[in-house]
Amino acid sequence: MAEERCEPEVLHPEVAPRPRRILIAEDDYEMRRLLVAALRRDGYEVTETDNGLRLLSQLYSPLHYGIRADVDLIISDIRMPGVDGLEVLSGLQSYDGAPPVILITAFGDRQVHAEANRLGAVALFDKPFDLDDLRTFVRRLVPPRNGAPDPLTGAA
Repeated sequence: MAEERCEPEVLHPEVAPRPRRILIAEDDYEMRRLLVAALRRDGYEVTETDNGLRLLSQLYSPLHYGIRADVDLIISDIRMPGVDGLEVLSGLQSYDGAPPVILITAFGDRQVHAEANRLGAVALFDKPFDLDDLRTFVRRLVPPRNGAPDPLTGAA
């Protein structure tokens, strides 16, 4: 009697797309925690830091000799110790494929808005701002990939 050989079935599970990644730089601890918690609830993977220099060190990859490709969005306060949000934005101008930047500030006069616009910020939110407005803007700019319903509207 001949033995039948069964070849093991090779399974190729569908690889789920990685969650969208947001890098937040905000020196005010309470504001940073609020932003991080809200965006994580919305399905984003969030990395946080308290200043612009640390943001830059997390953003640049020595392995790729440039900006990490896995950061989808930066949200940065403008006034922080060391490197401020406008300086971060200015430094990103020379890199193709740099993620979009949303700036937030408590000092948003006309000159600051004009400079942020000139440097390429996709938005500038003046503190205090409506958190739901920021979340809605973020979802439109970089929709989460988790398939979860929109926490603001309930739509999938």
